Amino acid sequence: MGDRLETAREIEALLFAAAGPLTSGELGRRLPEGADVEGALAELAARYEGRGVVLANVAGGWRFQTAGDLAWLMTEEREEPRKLSKAAQETLAIIAYHQPVTRAEIESVRGVQASRGTLDVLLELGLVRMRGRRRSPGRPVTYGTTNAFLEHYGLASLIDLPGMAEMKAAGLLSLDLPADFTVPDPNAPALDEDPLEADAPEFHIDFLGED
Repeated sequence: MGDRLETAREIEALLFAAAGPLTSGELGRRLPEGADVEGALAELAARYEGRGVVLANVAGGWRFQTAGDLAWLMTEEREEPRKLSKAAQETLAIIAYHQPVTRAEIESVRGVQASRGTLDVLLELGLVRMRGRRRSPGRPVTYGTTNAFLEHYGLASLIDLPGMAEMKAAGLLSLDLPADFTVPDPNAPALDEDPLEADAPEFHIDFLGED
């Protein structure tokens, strides 16, 4: 029990300093060998349950965030978020459900030419990233959602995307999907795509120094 409590204390420090959610694997690589990461996370979750700050599983990783029922306290402190245009919302939905997807494929689903500015806005906001290039003529760039997309919408993973039926009804999700279609992992490279290099986790202040 003592080891688990110490591991929980170490994880608490890492999550406090991290710039974004950290996965169990990322935590384990920074902790002493053999550390019970899952047990320590469960210990932390129980310790913070019902408090103003809670431990949450978001975008496949863990972070501390304000308890949902206290969000109203922050209302006057927050800046007005940048609103997405209808075209940007449609494009983001298509990318989320069809990724990895090329600009031409986005245009095919929407039925109109994709504005370069629309994709630029989604890239600038960090909701979308270039995943790689298709191994096909022209080597077109493919796009996928980011962990920031999952964080923004409070999703643990793409499996939690809501409203697939509604997306189909709105024409944002192809109606002729194969029976074995599954929502993709935003970090997994497609079989016909050369992936781009993944980003390493960032910390606001790294007190651990270099290994």
